[in-house]
Parts: sequence; structure tokens; C-alpha cells
Amino acid sequence: MFHPLRVAEVSPLTDDSVTVTFEVPEELRGEYRYAPGQHIAIRRGADGAEIRRTYSLCDPVAAPPDPGPRRLRVGVRLVETGEFSTYALKELAPGDVLDVLTPAGRFVLEPRPGRFAAVVGGSGITPVLSQIATLLAREPQARFCLIRSDRSAASTMFLDEVAELKDRWPERLQLVSALSREEQQTGLPSGRLDEERLAALLPALLPVAAVDGWYLCGPLGLVAAAERALRKLGVPRSRVHQEIFHVDEPSAPGPAAAAVPGGGTVRATLDGRAGSWRSQAGETVLETVLRNRPDAPFACKGGVCGTCRSRLVSGEVRMDRNFALEPEETEAGYVLACQSHPLTPEVEVDFDA
Repeated sequence: MFHPLRVAEVSPLTDDSVTVTFEVPEELRGEYRYAPGQHIAIRRGADGAEIRRTYSLCDPVAAPPDPGPRRLRVGVRLVETGEFSTYALKELAPGDVLDVLTPAGRFVLEPRPGRFAAVVGGSGITPVLSQIATLLAREPQARFCLIRSDRSAASTMFLDEVAELKDRWPERLQLVSALSREEQQTGLPSGRLDEERLAALLPALLPVAAVDGWYLCGPLGLVAAAERALRKLGVPRSRVHQEIFHVDEPSAPGPAAAAVPGGGTVRATLDGRAGSWRSQAGETVLETVLRNRPDAPFACKGGVCGTCRSRLVSGEVRMDRNFALEPEETEAGYVLACQSHPLTPEVEVDFDA
């Protein structure tokens, strides 16, 4: 559910990124309780249209019985032609009010003993920062190795905060940085972290087979390269978790003939209420539901954030693309409503599942 939250701070991180902090009213703290690695969707009206964007929460999570956060902080990087990121960097100010969805997402690392590692690129550090800070503060038997890739030192988000974590837990946090467009005195030689380089680097940094969980976050190219490198190194798929922050190439639309001619019927359950509606030719499941239930959850509409995740109860759909669901989720019948086109006259989904 969305709630209007007041902006408390807008603080510069780099030349092209800021952190945005929202105040959480006392009565909503429980609703905005989040797990390390989760995100929020932010909604804003502009020129008669609605803009939604998803951003990961970057602060550590307090241990129970904390009733929930008093503030929510996200990192926003400027994206070329990005409507919300341009607004956040150039116009957003303390005192402004935006609609904020309660936290969601399954890219989560709950504190537990063990060895963990992450490969992140650019703004992909944001959810992992929350994971590292929470894990090391609450679980003394945990270790973490962070491999991060950025263009240059000046463009590196949360540089000081990561350094502070390293200073606080020097024996339990291993930090390795690679800059793709700048030489550095220490650390890795400059250049991109591709599959070949990662396959050689990771075993030199840590015992790959002993890592209990791998967390990959950033642009599609880096995440895909890291996943292939880990597969080459024999890491079980169940230990690899990923979240895509940016997809460079657009997906080609699926064939029109695959959809139900003339539309069909979509039935959806949302917040305990079910309804059935006629779909129009070419519509996704989400588009059909939104025409009748404007409160249906979504953010990116690009198959990346996973906010519109729902369980397919009956019927068949074709997903144009999926960068958010794990294989075990799709095997269990979950789909992204924003990418799902009905293939049968009747389709039923459950957003509450």
C-alpha cells in the first residue's frame, strides 16, 4: 500500500547521485519494517501522468523487537532521460511529499552465521550495503566479501560508508574494488569484470565452495557474467541470488498471434478481494487488472523489479521477459503480471500469494 511520506533530506553522494530520506510517521513504522536488501516504490504525478520508480533501502535493519524504521533512505543515480532521477537530483527538496509503497522484494539476506559474498556494479551497492551492515552488526559468526565495480572513484556511491564498515570489521569484511575507466594505486587493474576475469578472480579471493550465499546486483551485463562465472566454478544455483538494476537492451515483443484473439477474461485476487474482467487484445495481465483495480502493485513495468509478482492459479500466459523471478519461483507458478500475456481464454492470478 502507498502512503504519503515527507522528504527529510536530499544529500549528494556523487556528481550524479543523491540519497533521499523519508520520514516515517509513528503509526506507520510497522508497515515500513523491511528486511536487508528490500526496496520501495516511489510514485509521483507529473504533467498529468504517473511516474513510479523502485529504489533499494540502504540502511541497516534494527534487530527485533524494534517496531520499524523512523526513516527510510534510498540512493538515486541519475539515468539519462530518467524522469524521476532528474527530478530527484535537480528539484526534490526537504518538505516535499511523495507516495511510497511499503517495502517488498526477495533479494534478502537475513542475518545468520556463515560466509557470504557479493558482486555489485554501480548503484547495485545500495541493497548490499544494507545487507552487509545488518549482517555484521547482528551476527558475529558471519563474514562477507564485497567485490564492486565502478567507472571511477568519483562515481562510486557510498564510498565512505563502505570504508567505515571495513574499518569497523576489518577481519570480517573483505573489500575488493575494480574501476573500469580509471587506474588505482591499490586493488585490481582497471577494466570491466567480465565472466573470464571473475572466474579467475573469485577463487583467488575466497574459498568459493564454502560461500553460503552469493548476491549479484547491478546492470544486466555484470550480473549475467557473474552468474556464468559462478556456474563455471560449480556453485549451486540455490546459493546465487540476483537483482538487476538496469537492462541495456530492450526486449523484442512477443508474437501477436500467441495472444488470445479478441481478448479473454482475467481474474485476479488482490488484498483479499477477487474480480474478473475482460481483457483487450494485446494487453498484459497487469494492464487488464489496472483498468479495474488501480491499486494493483507495479513499479517498473519492465520485468526487472518484481513488484507485480503474482501466482498463476489457472490458465496459461507468455512472459515477454523476466529479470526478477528466481527459477524456483517460476517453477512454483509465479509470474510477472506486467510481462504476462494470456494464452488461454481465461487466466487467474493471485497477487496475495
